This record gives sequence, C-alpha cells and structure tokens, in this order.
Amino acid sequence: MNRWDELNIFFRRTNTTVTFGLNALRGRRKAPGNGSTLHVGGWDGRNARDLMRYTVNKGYRVESWELGNELCAGGVEAKVKAAQYGKDVLRLKRMVERVYNGTAAGGRLPKVLAPGGFYDGPWFSEMLRVSGPGVVDGVTHHIYNLGSGKDKELINKAQDPYYLDKVAQTFSDMEATVRESGPWSSAWVGESGGAYNSGGKDVSDRFADSFWYLDQLGMSSVFGTKVYCRQALVGGNYCLLNTTTLAPNPDYYGALLWDRLMGPGVLQTTTTAASPYLRSYAHCSKKKPGVTVLLINLSNSTAFDVTVDGDMDLHPPPHKLLEADAGAVCGGKREEYHLRPEGGDIQSPVVLLNGEPLALGPCGQIPELRPAVVADGCASPLRVEPHSIAFVRFTGFKAPACA
Repeated sequence: MNRWDELNIFFRRTNTTVTFGLNALRGRRKAPGNGSTLHVGGWDGRNARDLMRYTVNKGYRVESWELGNELCAGGVEAKVKAAQYGKDVLRLKRMVERVYNGTAAGGRLPKVLAPGGFYDGPWFSEMLRVSGPGVVDGVTHHIYNLGSGKDKELINKAQDPYYLDKVAQTFSDMEATVRESGPWSSAWVGESGGAYNSGGKDVSDRFADSFWYLDQLGMSSVFGTKVYCRQALVGGNYCLLNTTTLAPNPDYYGALLWDRLMGPGVLQTTTTAASPYLRSYAHCSKKKPGVTVLLINLSNSTAFDVTVDGDMDLHPPPHKLLEADAGAVCGGKREEYHLRPEGGDIQSPVVLLNGEPLALGPCGQIPELRPAVVADGCASPLRVEPHSIAFVRFTGFKAPACA
C-alpha cells in the first residue's frame, strides 16, 4: 500500500477530489467462443473491499468509487452484459455502506459511479433498472468525439462547428436516459480527451484544442452534465501539463478560467447571428454576482461584435445579440479574459491573455489571471477576434435564475 499512501499525501497537499476506478473484470471469465470479448460471472469485490477498509482506517478521502472501465455495450477489448453489471454495482453500493458505516464525514457516503464507458442507451437503461433506485449516484460515460489522434484532419475537426455539433445528440440522449431510467442520479463525463490514441501531436497540446475543449464544457453543461473529467493531467498528447517540463498547456488555462468563473447555474442563450462559428454559453458567475459568458470564435478571418442583454425585444446590432433570461437587467462593469494563440498560430503552445503570454513564475507559480475591465458593462459591444476565446463576466447582470 506504499504507493496508495504516497498518492494520498499528494492528494491532501493539493486538496484533490479523488475518484477511484475499480477493476470490474476481477473474478469473471471469458465466455466460450473464438474471439468473444464477453466476460461472464459475478464481480469479485474482495480486493476492492480490502482497499476500501484500508482507506477508511487511514482516514483517506475518496469522493467516489467507480466500477469498471469501458466494459459497457460492445466494450473496448472486453464487455459485460448490462444486467450482470447492474447486480455488481448494487454489490459495490452495499460494500460502501458497510465499510463506511458510521465513519463518513458529515454522514455522507462516497458516491458510487458506473459504468465508465461509451454511451449506449439500452445498455445504460438496463444497468440502472437492475441496480435499482438510489444505487448509482453518477452515470459516467466517455467522450472522444474527435476520433483518432492520428487523423490528419484532427485540427480541422476541432474548429469545425458542424462537426462539433454532432456530439450534442449523445449528450441529449444521455440526459434523457438519466431522467427516464435513473432520476436519482446525474450524468457525468468520466473521461474525455477529444481524440483517442493519446490525442494528436501538435494539436491536442496546443491552442487549437481549446476550441473543442471549452465548447464541450459549455455544451455538456447545457445538457445537465454535473461533472466533466479531462484526460489527462500528465501523459499523452492530450495532457494539461507538458510531460517534460510540467508547464501548463493552453487547455490548462482554459480549464482554470472555467473553474474560477463559470458557476453551476446554466442559462439559456439565444443568438441572432447567422454564423455558426461564434459559440456562446452563459452561466451564473461562480461565487460572485453577475453572469459569465463564454464566447468561442472558430472563424479564422471574421471578428464578431457582441452585445449582451436580457431584453428579448431589443433590435439586434450588427453581427450578434446574445440574450440570456428574459426579464434580466444588465449593468455594472465587464471583466474580459481574451485568450489568443501567440503569433495568431493556433498550433502554438503559448496562449496570450489579453495580449500577454501566460508563463509560470520563477518558482513555478501559476500567473495571475487578470481581466481587462470595461466600465460600461453592457452598454458597448464586445469584440471577439478571429480564432480567439473570451470569458466575460458582467458584474451587474441580474438574471432571475442567478438570484
């Protein structure tokens, strides 16, 4: 258990929220038949129980335990039938209840997650039906909608609005499955790195990837996704930290701004611009008053002037009007965080914040992310340059949903 002890020292020092994935193939056997990837029999959870007991005795904090990895439906190299998986998830739930009995902080048990694989409606519904009400706390699915990291068209897919829109159906179907078959639960993206095969060289670790990544954070939120786990912090081309220097890649800064600015309240937005190349998402600001808007300009040549207002009856200015929550009142200041690639090259590993390159300090400190402040808030148009991304907090935007 030395490695687990060392990891928990790291988790404690970094205040990390931990989800631990358990081996769901333990105890099963391959079904007969040449080339069959089906595994049959019940899950042997004794090893998981021993780890759980050790974790509790040491006082380590695990927020959730997830059963399995990519075993649902057709699986990836191996699969398990949904009914059997549902029985095994129920067993995991009972295990958590017994091991943590009377020890969980505040009386809150760790969550149980499943199945951690690619979405398949009938399979997910059957698993939830068999496991039963209140068992699965987070229904986890994986997303790699950009395809293979070796695809020469990867960089084009990441900035193609029509291609990016395709995955909306998966999020919509997932939301419907949870609502109809597991309303006690919530949808989670348990793993997503854009492109599989460790992502694409000079794409997944460059500014270009932020188009896909931040758009998907916004899109998944619209469809009720509660947690989004990025693959990976370190390792592969899709890592958030450079594998050699551990310096942040562009997506790290996008994730950091999302985490700091976008609250859990998701607002509906209506746009009047005809162009699909300007993507827009709006949330109640995180732990502060106002509304934060995420604007992503996928165009390499067109800038957009954006006006934000809560009045659905205003005449739109040129280019675009973003309307959020009819009846809202807009006022106060505007805090702008404009992200652009260095030199205008979307394959640059360097991201500019309001024109200044983001780089670690001499002792490895994350740079301060300072906004540009506009005094008149909603009164003047906001320009979003080609191939750029903007987080904009409207400090005095009073949306009823954010009250």
